[in-house]
Amino acid sequence: SRVQYAGPQTPEELLFRTLLFKLFNRVSTWQGLEASLGELRWAGFDMQCYRRALDALQSRGPVYSAAYIMPNPPFGAARKSHNHLRLIARMMRSGLAGRLAGCRSLHTVYEELVVFPSLGPFLAFQFAIDLNYSALTDADEADFVVAGPGARSGLAKCFADVGGASPEELIHWLTDNADAECDRLGLPPLRLWGRAPQPIDLQNVLCETDKYARVVHPEFRGAGRTR
Repeated sequence: SRVQYAGPQTPEELLFRTLLFKLFNRVSTWQGLEASLGELRWAGFDMQCYRRALDALQSRGPVYSAAYIMPNPPFGAARKSHNHLRLIARMMRSGLAGRLAGCRSLHTVYEELVVFPSLGPFLAFQFAIDLNYSALTDADEADFVVAGPGARSGLAKCFADVGGASPEELIHWLTDNADAECDRLGLPPLRLWGRAPQPIDLQNVLCETDKYARVVHPEFRGAGRTR
């Protein structure tokens, strides 16, 4: 909650804080930067100070989450963390915050993000969802989804014949038909703290399905993922 809901709510500061947190995706990294630099703001951003703070944190342990692989942006620095600071600076100086402010289309948010180096389709979609949790954008998260590699593998284990449907179409089908299928199978409806799952939720569920099925149902082949 400190990342998005506390602090200045201008488009630039919301974008900066969200990018800074999500590129490392580790609470201890955010807390360590705060302890070293004070309030984390785009106003007065000093690349050298952030580099030194990250180097100090990295000397004591990991600064990145292990939740998913974060590619190294191609900006020439020896350390990936320094390249990510350069990526943040490029995104901020491109006028991205102004283009996203008040945006009501999740697909448009995604298209604005996916053009930046190292943000492939999966990460760009994840970032679009996270930005939409803030007051920066006002999009309907049910309108657009991108299936990551884990979700694609999970779908391959769940559907024997998809009739030519894309992974994204299948996720939307699951979203639209979840209640009816649970009723047909005599199961309670799927709810997350009282709300029906959205496409992003089922994208995540499919990724977890793939992981669990590797152990419980090794006879089902997915998309070749083994980790």
